[in-house]
Amino acid sequence: MASARLAVSAPLRTLRQSGDIDAALQARVDAGDVPGIVAMATNAQDTLYQGAFGLRAQGATAKMTVDTVFRIASMVKLLTTVAALQLVEQGRLKLDEPAAGIDPALADLQVLAGFDARGVPQLRPPRKAVTLRSLLSHTSGFSYPLWDADVVRYLRAARSDPALPHSVLMFDPGSRWSYGGSLDRVGRLVEIVSGVTLDRYFRDHILHPLGMNDTGFTITEQQRAREAHLHVRRSDGTLEPQPLEKHTAPRKFSGGGGIYSTAPDYLTLLQALLNGGSLGGTSILHPRTVGLMADNAIGNLDAGVMRTTNPAISNDVDFFPGVRLRWGLGHMINLDPVEGGRKAGSLTWAGLYNTYYWIDQASGLAAVVMMQILPFADARALAAYRAFERALYRARDAA
Repeated sequence: MASARLAVSAPLRTLRQSGDIDAALQARVDAGDVPGIVAMATNAQDTLYQGAFGLRAQGATAKMTVDTVFRIASMVKLLTTVAALQLVEQGRLKLDEPAAGIDPALADLQVLAGFDARGVPQLRPPRKAVTLRSLLSHTSGFSYPLWDADVVRYLRAARSDPALPHSVLMFDPGSRWSYGGSLDRVGRLVEIVSGVTLDRYFRDHILHPLGMNDTGFTITEQQRAREAHLHVRRSDGTLEPQPLEKHTAPRKFSGGGGIYSTAPDYLTLLQALLNGGSLGGTSILHPRTVGLMADNAIGNLDAGVMRTTNPAISNDVDFFPGVRLRWGLGHMINLDPVEGGRKAGSLTWAGLYNTYYWIDQASGLAAVVMMQILPFADARALAAYRAFERALYRARDAA
């Protein structure tokens, strides 16, 4: 199958007021809010904007370039969702059948009902089975300790009592929304059904067909030479650059994190989804499946707001205060329009190190913003993200 890589060039100026986007991003770098940033946007046919500003590491000399490599963490969840839905299209996975029928590790799960007066966890069987749909929509009951104090408390108890299971559900599947390790379980389902490791499945069925050659769980020395450094926000607001992480080839691959990519690569995936699952003659999903990803999968359950248990790693998360948020299969959905930016029904998510994407189907627009900063939902990184979004829509409206 021929690859369908989204074509980009530098410099690229297809929006009449793209200089305003440049100025908005450069201002954030000049103010010291972010050390460096890469941003790109596309419609269904063409890359509309690309820009790279600042440095890959504060205090160093290497400048950000459009092809800078980033750790995109949870943005791998979209790839995992696409992989699982490809197998649904083939009839090899079912959205609404018990997932334990594929992965026995999902059998005999217990729900945390609370803690007794001595702090001992109280467990009971779930009232519903975990399904692929509940995993993809984060209504399975799995929750991350980073944003769930009950998980932290339970894990502390489990460490001192080997009789307790290592992993439990925080609620009955389908009864609540909670962001957690559901997509790790989906990645394992993909491996079991396909018979190959997740990295190979991605490569053969998504990355290579789309020409996403800078995306993967491992990177080459040439790619590492283009990698951005992580920066940690100190209590005084300044940024401290970190050494590049020690990189070793993983033996296991997570459907929920741990992947590298670039803005052009990830924008290629977004453009394929904006096009109903196809790009340049290459199809990764049927249009009806892409439509299903964008449908509200959680009804009236609230989504998207998370309270941190570790402020060094993540701030509280509420990207769109006052906006009603839901979840589809793979993305968060804003039911209301965002002032100065995306339309209602847009799709979005992010990675721990402050990388972000969105797909605005109503406007025919998708975009990606990449930085490397901790904690997640860093206020100044979010301000840069919002500045890009507002400037992008102003330029689009003026075109």
